[in-house]
Amino acid sequence: PTPTTLVGALVDGKPNFITIAHVGIMTLDTVSLGMNKIHYTNAGIKANKTFSVCLPSAELMVQTDYCGIMTGKKTDKAAIFDVFYGDLETAPMIRECPVCMECRLERIVDFAEHDVFVGDVVQTHVQPEVLSEGTIDIARVKPLLFDMAGKGYWSLGPRAGNAWGEGKKLKRKLQQ
Repeated sequence: PTPTTLVGALVDGKPNFITIAHVGIMTLDTVSLGMNKIHYTNAGIKANKTFSVCLPSAELMVQTDYCGIMTGKKTDKAAIFDVFYGDLETAPMIRECPVCMECRLERIVDFAEHDVFVGDVVQTHVQPEVLSEGTIDIARVKPLLFDMAGKGYWSLGPRAGNAWGEGKKLKRKLQQ
C-alpha cells in the first residue's frame, strides 16, 4: 500500500486535482510523482512549474476516488473542495486535507508512458488538529492508503513500533 494523494495544478488558469498514489520522498524536502502522460494535470505542472501534494484523510475517500475516475478536461473537480493557495500562486491546495505541500518543479524524468515530476517542497500546510507537540501525528491525519494489487483503499491501524528502535532489541539479543 502507498499513500493516496491529491495532486493539484492550475491547468489553463483553473485549479485541477488528480488522485495519485505513485509518490515518493527523494530527500527531506523533495518529492516525486509518477503520472501517466495522458493525464490532464501534467500540462498544468509543465506550464506553471508548480504543483501541490495534498494528503486526504480516510474520511475523504469518496472525493479522492472521484478525482481519480473523472478527467479535468470535462469536470471541475476543484468545485467539490475549498481550494486555497500559499506562496506559490499556481499550486492549488485543498483545505479539507490535513496536510498539503506546495512544490516547485525541479525536473521531469521522461519515461515512455509516464512523467515523473520531481519537486522541491516550498511550504507545508498542516491543520492544527493533526499536530501533536508541534509535529504531524499520523494517527490524527488518518491517511488514505491505496493497494494497487487489490484495487482497494485502506486506512492505518495502531502504531506497530518505533523506527530505529525495534531493531535494537534484536541487536542486543544477538550481541549477548
